Amino acid sequence: MVLRAYMAAMDGQDPDKALELLEPDFRFLIALPGGQRAGESREDFASYIAGRAAVDRTHEIMRYAVDGDVETVYGFVVEKGVTTGAFLSAAQISPAGLMARYQSFFTTDFDLVDRP
Repeated sequence: MVLRAYMAAMDGQDPDKALELLEPDFRFLIALPGGQRAGESREDFASYIAGRAAVDRTHEIMRYAVDGDVETVYGFVVEKGVTTGAFLSAAQISPAGLMARYQSFFTTDFDLVDRP
């Protein structure tokens, strides 16, 4: 599952490794409580990664599914051992096995499933 590999790369020591999983014309939307970030290229996403604050953060996936060329995951963001909110993310996977589009929603106000 490409989306799981992407999340693992984003949580690792070198989040730029996630760029290897993206098509050059990758399009994305990341909706956060403070606003959203969007882009239309791998370079736009590289700028997003560069602007993220370095913290001890992991995405703990609780549910996942694959339907054709679309993958979805649901889980919780944990920072320094504290669960800060929940995310629901989906990606369209290209025939080459890379992420072509990505959409992610993060909230601190609602959990679809109970937190562990």
